[in-house]
Amino acid sequence: MLKKTGLILALVLSTALSAYTPEYKLENLPTISSSENTAEVLLSKIKVHLQSDKKESTLSEEALQLGVSGYLKLAKAGEIPEDKPLTIIDFSLPSSMKRLWTIDPVSGNILHHTFVSHGRNSGNLMATKFSNTNSSYMSSLGFYRTAETYSGKHGYSLRLDGIEKGVNDNARKRAIVIHGAEYANPEFITKTGRLGRSLGCPALPMAVFKDIIDTIKENSCLFIYAPDRAYHKNSQLLATT
Repeated sequence: MLKKTGLILALVLSTALSAYTPEYKLENLPTISSSENTAEVLLSKIKVHLQSDKKESTLSEEALQLGVSGYLKLAKAGEIPEDKPLTIIDFSLPSSMKRLWTIDPVSGNILHHTFVSHGRNSGNLMATKFSNTNSSYMSSLGFYRTAETYSGKHGYSLRLDGIEKGVNDNARKRAIVIHGAEYANPEFITKTGRLGRSLGCPALPMAVFKDIIDTIKENSCLFIYAPDRAYHKNSQLLATT
């Protein structure tokens, strides 16, 4: 009788344990290298950090999924180093909200989260139009590789090379770079309800632009997202992610 009771208790305990799914917390995240990351693993780590930060703006699910998928494909192909940060700009959000995230691809930690401007002819509060054409003064979507730093008319700046042909591959010719700008400061939003606009560059607040450039310079991945049907249709990288 005792043996039978013990067997029943063991079965009940085994069933309960098998049904238990542990909640993700920062202290029990998978500790694996970026080369071992799958999209599912990396997304789960990033989401935990996004939730724990409790920022006032939320990275859209599609921007995150496409950014991670494209990053992993580029890293696997040797187009970008696996240990470099992933930066996502989410133009589904208005410029009055923080819409740039820089992410550590190993830990999923959020390294930077801040405001970023879009091009003058891409829209006012929202960026809705995009171009790869010189003098269009619009932002370009898609995946970029960060390049070298230099000192230009905006001071310390970071050159960008567009990876996607026909989408953003004219970025260097167009002088689309990351730089700081007074019109990208949050105080500008208080006065106008939105950030100021660039000639197509993703301009950053003056208080943080140098730190962000130093974090992402030299061959890291930048993904500029918008729910834009033309881009999603024409992007060969998205078609294969």
